[in-house]
Amino acid sequence: MAVRIIYVRHAESLWNPIGRYQGKLDPELSEKGHKQAERLAEALEKYNPTALYSSPLKRTYMTAEYISKKLNLPINVDEDIIEIDHGDWSGMLVEEVKEKYPEMFHDWLYHPETVKFPNGESLLDVYERVKRFQERMLEKHDGETIIAVSHTVPIRASLVAGLNLDLKKFWSFGCDNASYSILDFDKVRPILYKLNNTYFLGDLFIPALDAL
Repeated sequence: MAVRIIYVRHAESLWNPIGRYQGKLDPELSEKGHKQAERLAEALEKYNPTALYSSPLKRTYMTAEYISKKLNLPINVDEDIIEIDHGDWSGMLVEEVKEKYPEMFHDWLYHPETVKFPNGESLLDVYERVKRFQERMLEKHDGETIIAVSHTVPIRASLVAGLNLDLKKFWSFGCDNASYSILDFDKVRPILYKLNNTYFLGDLFIPALDAL
């Protein structure tokens, strides 16, 4: 089984710059995000992907639309790569979460595998569904390169799952807005070929905020 999955984090949303937890809430791309998505699409063209998947949320789907137009690929919406449901954290600023949920916030940073968001998902929930997505892609796209436009939590969980790492390693991977990472499932072993590539953004690059 040889499949290349290019994991793309959506471009900047309206809430990213202010540090507001989005989860399954649905803000659109910011003005800068639209420009990032355009450069991202140009950067991905050289990989000659054969299929394009996207989370259903606006910030991912709008990013995927730029890729779709540039690479002439239809968008396949997939619920398995939607962002984690932050539950009661959704819509809150990082500083508000620190104040209201100090112990859980600490655990999210240092023991993310133990966290289940109140009225939301756990990291294990996300891990299981992105693993399921990978397995479906390996079965369906043997010998192909595909793009999956997703979010920071599912992408980090996907890298953990694909490399057969402990979920405690979740925070070990950078994941900035409009970045892409490449995971190769070759016939011998999974290989992290690229990680958090943003070189093409130039002056549009903005580093991800901590804890998001």
